[in-house]
Amino acid sequence: MASKTRRIHPELGPRALNRATLDRQLLLRRTPQHRMPAKAAVEHLLGLQAQNVKPPYYALAARLHGFRPQELSALMESREVGRMVTLRSTIHTHTAADCLTLRPFAQAGGPDRELKMFMKRLDGVDLERLAAFGRELLEERPRPVKELREALLAQWPDDDPLALTTAVRCMLPLVQTTPRGQWGTSGQVTLTTTEQWFGRPLEDAPEPYAIVRRYLAAFGPASVKDMQTWSGLTRLRDAFERLRPELLTFQDENGVELFDLPDAPRPDPETPAPPRFLPEFDNLLLSHADRSRVVPAGFRARTWKGNQAYRVFLVDGFLAGVWKLEETGDSATLTVEPFVELTREQRAAVAGEGEQMLATMSPAKALDLRFGDVTG
Repeated sequence: MASKTRRIHPELGPRALNRATLDRQLLLRRTPQHRMPAKAAVEHLLGLQAQNVKPPYYALAARLHGFRPQELSALMESREVGRMVTLRSTIHTHTAADCLTLRPFAQAGGPDRELKMFMKRLDGVDLERLAAFGRELLEERPRPVKELREALLAQWPDDDPLALTTAVRCMLPLVQTTPRGQWGTSGQVTLTTTEQWFGRPLEDAPEPYAIVRRYLAAFGPASVKDMQTWSGLTRLRDAFERLRPELLTFQDENGVELFDLPDAPRPDPETPAPPRFLPEFDNLLLSHADRSRVVPAGFRARTWKGNQAYRVFLVDGFLAGVWKLEETGDSATLTVEPFVELTREQRAAVAGEGEQMLATMSPAKALDLRFGDVTG
């Protein structure tokens, strides 16, 4: 039983949290001595947000020295990583091992919750039969979503086809098969089960405390609510309490208790943080209840339109604006739209990072980099 006397360590201000989180997220340093293979990075980060095909590639380009898109694409082709619905019922790119464990872990926090939203439209449908039929179809061969929907509707002609398809996706651990998700290719979403794709059975959900350690290694220092925001799960307090004797505790400037691994990096708050270009929905911006460690007050609403996130860039470790990329033929135009006035040195550093990003992602294209007006 945890002691009732809780020692709270000194306060960690926004800059201290910022530098620690950037370091865990592989965004503080990108040098040869910090070289990490793409697969190891995907595992360390507990996956990459992947509603669209390109964001995981841009996410790794921002983080890894010497990264080339073909590296992640080859991992997709060899089935060492895969794309599937996991955390918060959104699509992530995970290692094969995490596909087989994080989906069961996240089931109650995403897929089950999404399924409940459709239950009124599935009145009278035998869900066990629906899941079994869906599994048979998708393990016979990978099928496009349209084909799956038509097959389900043929069996349940009086029911809502969207609800039927969503229920199968929520009840079964489904992976998007290649070439979907590979760099430089196109393809419709085609689904099969994780067991069929990876040739291994789904595993039991890991104990929450085991994932707490991994979450802190990638996103800490963090509160219980932070991890619940990242995972979509609730009632994780007990997992943190089980680990309390092994963890350090801090507080943020608002007095919120933060947990951390004793040997995790917590750099000096004044450690230089180079500019970074992040894709839409990057997990750095979605994995804490309090995002002020990266997103200054008032900026969060300016990075979204409806349910679509903009691509953002960081200056001195904090979100400083959005960016757009237009590619036509053999040219690419990168437009940087800052939210604040940048110094001459900051503009030069942002331009240099933008040029490096395009040299990695579109090496054969001529780059035109433009700064838009400050959108204050």
